[in-house]
Amino acid sequence: MWAGNVPAPRNDVLNRSEGGLGTRTRAWVCVVLVLGAAAGVGVGVPLALRVDPGAALPQRIASARMLLRDSPLIDGHNDLPWNIRKFMHNKLHSFNFTAELKKLRPWSRSSWSHTDLPRLREGMVGAQFWVSYVPCESQRLNAVQLTIEQIDLIKRLIEQYPEDLKLATSADELEEAFREGRIASLIGVEGGHAIQNSLGVLRALRDLGVRYMTLTHTCSTPWAECARARETDEEDPNSPRGLTQFGKTVVREMNRLGLLVDLSHVSQATMREALEVSRAPVIFSHSSVYAICKNPRNVPDDILQRVASNGGVVMVSFYNQFLTCSEQATISDVIEHINHVRKVAGVEHVGIGADFDGINMLPEGLGDVSGYPQLFAELLGDPAWSEDDLRKLAGQNLLRVMRRAEQVRRELQEQGMKPYEEEMRSQRTGEDYSCFYRFIRPADDGE
Repeated sequence: MWAGNVPAPRNDVLNRSEGGLGTRTRAWVCVVLVLGAAAGVGVGVPLALRVDPGAALPQRIASARMLLRDSPLIDGHNDLPWNIRKFMHNKLHSFNFTAELKKLRPWSRSSWSHTDLPRLREGMVGAQFWVSYVPCESQRLNAVQLTIEQIDLIKRLIEQYPEDLKLATSADELEEAFREGRIASLIGVEGGHAIQNSLGVLRALRDLGVRYMTLTHTCSTPWAECARARETDEEDPNSPRGLTQFGKTVVREMNRLGLLVDLSHVSQATMREALEVSRAPVIFSHSSVYAICKNPRNVPDDILQRVASNGGVVMVSFYNQFLTCSEQATISDVIEHINHVRKVAGVEHVGIGADFDGINMLPEGLGDVSGYPQLFAELLGDPAWSEDDLRKLAGQNLLRVMRRAEQVRRELQEQGMKPYEEEMRSQRTGEDYSCFYRFIRPADDGE
C-alpha cells in the first residue's frame, strides 16, 4: 500500500553500529551534511523539490511526485459512480476497481472512462470528490431516489476497498486519510434538482455525508438558473433569472449545514447572486476561464475577482470544450487557464477539478487520472510557481475553503440559527404535479 509519508526508521537500524561510528557521532555527521547541503539551496526548503526550472522532464516529474506525496492532491469532481451505474448497474460484486479498467470491456471501449485504483495511485491522487450525479431528465420524477442510490454506491465502493479508500466528511478527516496512505473519498451532489425543491432532502443529504452540491446541472431548477450550453442559445423563458428567493434560502441553508456551494454549471446571474448571499466560501468544482474560452459554463473575470473576495476557489476542468472551445487541447492549455485564475483571483483561489469519467475529450498528456504528476512537472518548469504555490493549487486552497465552511457552520450554530422551513411555491400556473402527493388539510381538521 502506498503511503503518503515516508515511514520512520526502525530502532534496531538506528542503534546498530556501523563502521566504528557510534549513534551520537553518526547523528552529528548527518546534521552537518544536511546543514551544508541546505546552505547551498536555501534553508528550510526540501532539497528534492528545489529542481531547476530548466531541468529535464523526468527530473521534474520525480520532484512533482515527491511534492504530491507530501501534500494532498485534491480533485474536485469525478463521475466514476455514474459510469458504474451505466456499465455495471451499480453491482459492485462484479466490479474490480484494482484492475486496469482501460484493458477491460466495457470500460476499454468508452471514451468516458478514466479512473481505476492503479491509475489513481500512479497519479498521486490524495483526495477525490466522488459525485452523485443523476440526469436532468429525472427532475420532478425520481431524482431523490437516484441520488440516494448513487450515494449508497459511493459508500459501498469505499467500504469494498478499505486499504485504499476512506470516507472523509471534513478537512481533518481528509488529512487523516492522507496520512494513513489512503485516498480520502468525499461526496458531492451534482445538480440542485436532486433535492426536488426540499430543504428537508438537502439536510438529509448532508447527514448521508454529502459535502457539496452543485446548484444546477445542465437544466435549471425552479429556483436556480443554469448556464446555457452555447453563447448563441436563447434563454429559457421558464427558467428563473439567477436565484429566486427560495434559491437564496437554499444557499443560506447550505451555509448553516456546512455544505460547500458549488457554482459550476450555473448561469452568470446565479453565480453573482450566490456570491452575494453566501457567508461561506464558494467553489467551482469543475470549471474553466471565460476570458480564454467563451463557453457559458466558464467563469468570467469579474466573478473570479468576487471569488477572491469571497475566499473561494475555482477548480480548473480538463474538458477540451471548456479549455479551447474545440475538440483539441494540451497540458499547456490547462496551465493557461490555471495561470489566468491565479493572475485575476490570486494563487490562493485556484484548484483542480478535472471532471474525469464525466467528459470524453481530454488534453494530450492528461488522458486519465494518472497524469497529475505530468501537470505539476510542467508547472515546476515555470519559475513563477514556488513549492508553496503548487501545494496551494494541489489541495491546500480547498482545505482552507472546507475549514472556513465548517467554521461558518459552527458560528451559525452558536448564534442559534435554526433550520430554514421555507417551502418552494410554483412560479408558473398549470405546472404538472401529477407525480407528487400534495398535502391538503382536511376540511374538518382544526386550526
